Amino acid sequence: MYKLVLTRHGQSEWNLQNRFTGWTDVNLTEEGVMEAISAGQKLKENGFNFDLGYTSVLTRAIHTLNIILDETDQAWVQVIKSWRLNERHYGDLQGLNKEETTQKHGKEKVHKWRRSYDVLPPLLAENDDRNPNLDSRYKNIPNRYLPLGENLKLTVERVLPYWQMEIVPQILSGKNIIISAHGNSLRALVMHLEDISEEEIPKLEIP
Repeated sequence: MYKLVLTRHGQSEWNLQNRFTGWTDVNLTEEGVMEAISAGQKLKENGFNFDLGYTSVLTRAIHTLNIILDETDQAWVQVIKSWRLNERHYGDLQGLNKEETTQKHGKEKVHKWRRSYDVLPPLLAENDDRNPNLDSRYKNIPNRYLPLGENLKLTVERVLPYWQMEIVPQILSGKNIIISAHGNSLRALVMHLEDISEEEIPKLEIP
């Protein structure tokens, strides 16, 4: 029997401030740390043991996984980090307050930017300081793969090849896997695993 655990990172500083985060690298709040501790304790209580962990290259997901492994007395477990598990890139919305953005652009438009499957948010300009091409953690990744903004469709196209080529073979070899990622990268995985349609996926929330 295969064991796969998907966990969303704990509350981040920008979750607390109700901002669009995306690929912006913010840390966990104190509450987020406590949420990760609680998750680790529950996994330990239920006897979960892991052979391998996966996370994005964003601090909030990395710290969540580290805390969970500490709480389950499995800090020794190998962890593989990949940008392909990053949150959906929210483009030029990153850093904006969600409520203020709704007041400016209207509820319907912002809802489409946030929840629809194939509507893109406003994209970053190439010379924007937030362009991931300027971030050293992505220096070995060809520029054509680094987004200036994504919808869920593009997030799925980024996440699923990594799932199929890297993670599935590890599961099929008998390893128990934990993945610490983000609301939308996890939605992309669950959409595939549960065979959720493009019409139904906007209703799915990863708490």
